[in-house]
Amino acid sequence: MTDQTSAGSQQGASQTDAASASATAPAPASGGPPAKGATYSWGTGRRKTAVARVRIRPGNGKFLIQNREIKDYFFDERARGDVSAPLKAAKVLGKYDVFVNVRGGGHTGQSGAIVMGVARALLRADPSLEAVLRDGKYLTRDSRKVERKKPGQPGARKRFQFSKR
Repeated sequence: MTDQTSAGSQQGASQTDAASASATAPAPASGGPPAKGATYSWGTGRRKTAVARVRIRPGNGKFLIQNREIKDYFFDERARGDVSAPLKAAKVLGKYDVFVNVRGGGHTGQSGAIVMGVARALLRADPSLEAVLRDGKYLTRDSRKVERKKPGQPGARKRFQFSKR
C-alpha cells in the first residue's frame, strides 16, 4: 500500500493490493459500520410506531444512528441521554460500539425504541446484565400508542358540543 506514489505498472498492482487489504480490514476508514465478519449482538426495540434495529460489538464507544453521530441525529440533550442510559446503567459506556437503524415515529418514539434495542442487545452480549437492565425498566415494552379517532367525534375521546335546545 506504500507503493501508491510509484508510477506505471506498480500503481495498478498497489491498487489491487489495497483492494484486497480493505476486504479483510475489520472497519472502513470512513467511520461507518464495520465490515462483515465482526461479531455483533442484535436487539430490536419498538415504541409507538418506531422500530429500531440495534447492533453492538465491543469497541471504543462509537454511537451511530442512521450512520450519523448521536449529536447530529438527536439535537435534544434529553434524547441523547435516554439512548445512552442502558449503557450507563450497565457501566459499559465506552466499551461497545453501537450502530442503529431506526424507522417510523418521531423523536420521542425513536429514542424510546433505541433504548429498548440497546438494552436487548446488551442482554444478548452479556446475560449477567439482565437484573440491572430490568431494574432500570429498559427491557419493558411501553405499549402506549395514539388512540384512533372515532367516527362522529372530533378526536379519540372529545365530543362535539352538545346543545339541548
